[in-house]
Amino acid sequence: MRKAKSLKDLLLIHELAFILLVMLAVAAGGIGIHLWDQSSRESQRINLLVQEIQQTRGDLYRQMKELFDAYFLNDADAEREYKAYTTSIEAHFENLRTLAVGEEEQTAISELNNSYQAFLVKTRPIFDRQRVYSATALEKKLNTDLESDIFERYESISNRTEGLLTLKQQELEQKLEESKRASTTLLVIPILLSTLLLLFSRFFLKRAIVKPIASLVTATAEISAGKLTHRAPEAGAEELVTLSAAINRMADELAVSQEALVRTEKQAAQGLLVPMLAHNIRNPLASIRATAQIADSSELDQDTRASLQDIISTVDRLERWTGALLAYLHPLRPQFADCRLAQIIRGALVPLRQKIQEKSITLLLPEWNSVDDRIHTDEHLLEQALYNLLLNAIDASPRGGELKMELAGTTTAVDLKILDQGAGVPFSPDPSATSAGPTTKRFGTGLGIPFVFKVCEALSCKVSFNARASGGTQVSLHMPRVGKSAGSNENNP
Repeated sequence: MRKAKSLKDLLLIHELAFILLVMLAVAAGGIGIHLWDQSSRESQRINLLVQEIQQTRGDLYRQMKELFDAYFLNDADAEREYKAYTTSIEAHFENLRTLAVGEEEQTAISELNNSYQAFLVKTRPIFDRQRVYSATALEKKLNTDLESDIFERYESISNRTEGLLTLKQQELEQKLEESKRASTTLLVIPILLSTLLLLFSRFFLKRAIVKPIASLVTATAEISAGKLTHRAPEAGAEELVTLSAAINRMADELAVSQEALVRTEKQAAQGLLVPMLAHNIRNPLASIRATAQIADSSELDQDTRASLQDIISTVDRLERWTGALLAYLHPLRPQFADCRLAQIIRGALVPLRQKIQEKSITLLLPEWNSVDDRIHTDEHLLEQALYNLLLNAIDASPRGGELKMELAGTTTAVDLKILDQGAGVPFSPDPSATSAGPTTKRFGTGLGIPFVFKVCEALSCKVSFNARASGGTQVSLHMPRVGKSAGSNENNP
């Protein structure tokens, strides 16, 4: 059986799962923000590079214009403006070198700067030696050499650099799109996990807490209504399983207490009833015995006198049994003496002869000479116990059936078996019962077997009831040869 999980452990797992979801959500958000910030910075850097290149180109165009103004318009400020643009373009290149990342960008910026330096080499002498150049040569130098050669090469390098930056910008936009998808995926995962956690929590709460608590409520209602056999299902979290087990144990203990109370009430009722019945039985028995003693005379024939002696003997035996019935309600005090089991069995059979004859039962007694039947016990208590066992066997036996007794002995004990052909005992006799038990007889009191158990306990005997394979019941009685009173530590003499 799988051990139930503790509610504390389950709550801890639930909390850890929730913390994990929060961490995943924070990680997804953090990664997304980081990627977005990184992409934004890279995009800004590329835009600054492009801007710087365009500003460099613009200053270069204006620097070219100053050359033409100096030549064609004789502008006195053209040389100063030319130098100012040179300084500005050098600053742009310094910014480009700072912004450039990677060998490819650094190479492109270097090529662009080299092209510009070539432009300066070609144009600076114009201001110094413009009177030296003829008009045709200077015009050719300005229009052809600079515009067609140096400037076109600079434009080509500039366009290639801008193309490189545009390609990087496109790659950056693609990476940004991929990072957006990745961030979205990372955000979707915690949402899905949180949904699964919600469904699991609902399922867990219903299966491990709600249903078991509902079962516990039902069980407590049933038990409080008196249905002590109802059981709370031991399911759900470990704490609820423990609570269900405690409620079930409480119901068992209440059932035992209830049975003990019922037994006590029955025993109290028997304590009031049995003395009254014994008193009402003893008075007519005394009258019968007195009448039989008075009627006994030497003038009567032998058979009549024997019948009167049988009446007196039977009345005495009934008197002893009535006393034993009274003693059943109180602790037994055996009077141990040496006796023979054969004599005890014959005494128990005397009141049963009539019933045996009426049902035509075949009685098979042991071979007394083959077994040593001497025992040290209380003859009267054992005779009453055997009477109850034989009476049950006779009542259970069918008409024309067979009642058999088997005897075996050892040096320390004697074993007696009573075998009948009845329907068998329909219940399991309880040796711990202290009051009347169940009975199968129409007018039975249920005291027979409990009385047998009580006598056996007092005489240190053991009795057991077993079903026979061929039908009927086998009663096994194990009797020590030297009996010992229950609660005593020494053998009686």
